[in-house]
Amino acid sequence: MWMRRSGYRVAMMALLAPLLPGCGLLIDVVEQVWPVTGNRVDIICERERVQVGLTMEPFRPFVFPTIWTDEGARVTGLDVELIKAMTDELSRRCGRPITPVLHLVRFRDLFRLLNEGHLDWFVSAVATNTPAPSRAGVAYSLPYFYGGGISGITRSSAVIDRVQANVREQTLHPAADRLTATSHALDGLTIAVQGETSAYYYAEANLGANRLLVCDSLPAAFEYADAQTEPRIDVILGAQPVLEYMVKRVRRDWALLTRDNGLPLFLTKAEYGVVVAEESYRLRWLLNDLLLKLDESGRLREMRVRWLDEDYAFPRRASLEGLPFDVEKMAAHYVQGTCRLKPLP
Repeated sequence: MWMRRSGYRVAMMALLAPLLPGCGLLIDVVEQVWPVTGNRVDIICERERVQVGLTMEPFRPFVFPTIWTDEGARVTGLDVELIKAMTDELSRRCGRPITPVLHLVRFRDLFRLLNEGHLDWFVSAVATNTPAPSRAGVAYSLPYFYGGGISGITRSSAVIDRVQANVREQTLHPAADRLTATSHALDGLTIAVQGETSAYYYAEANLGANRLLVCDSLPAAFEYADAQTEPRIDVILGAQPVLEYMVKRVRRDWALLTRDNGLPLFLTKAEYGVVVAEESYRLRWLLNDLLLKLDESGRLREMRVRWLDEDYAFPRRASLEGLPFDVEKMAAHYVQGTCRLKPLP
């Protein structure tokens, strides 16, 4: 059925080609859009390429900022190493070399591009337990990263004290309330969060009474806070492993929100998986099989230690082992963006 429709569409495009302002767009449409409901593994094997999405915004240590080398642009990180392992497995299954074609786009566009058939999968520290309308029609692999979730960071010791006091106060309530002690941890604070991320959807669902600043990226939240723009940011919410990496390696003037015992304050827990189209059943089975092997062999644990715990310079790793991508298809001038106050409902 799809082949008949595809032939019809190509024929119509050929008839309409003289009316189009240029042929580049036509070629892109024919070459980049693939049927979601077909056997995705066979399609990948046939074209000898797998279309992979990564977030353009850096989610260190999963995806680092782009590095320009003598050989061109390179990107690295835990998720990039995972892409290499998945592509090696595809090459083995297909019996021929499969090349990963990376698409670095804004995080909010990854789900749309997957649903439109432009991507075979994407991976950028995506929580598998985030309910959101924009995430309909997708499925997740087995987790490749455990122990993630949403937490927060602040520059103010007074904010940490206030959060801990909020949690302690909640534990004095009846047992039913003690079970959800963190639900009031951020009461009365101004929260910044990157739009369309899991942390954004958590804040939208649970922090309606707080002032909420929606930022275009995590760096935009830091820039907004550094400029001391009103309203002042009390807490930046985000993926706990990303925030922990940032405060330990990059922004030491910020600190994680913690409980009285010093452990990180998780607002919700999450595991991170590879995102595929819901109908890509065989591809999902293949990825699940590979992730199980990586987990049981200890390779996933080694990846985690290598990227989260070891001391390293990510530009050097990018130049030595990073994956290349087409800079022309990336935003010419990536601007980290800014933050906007979300109106109360």
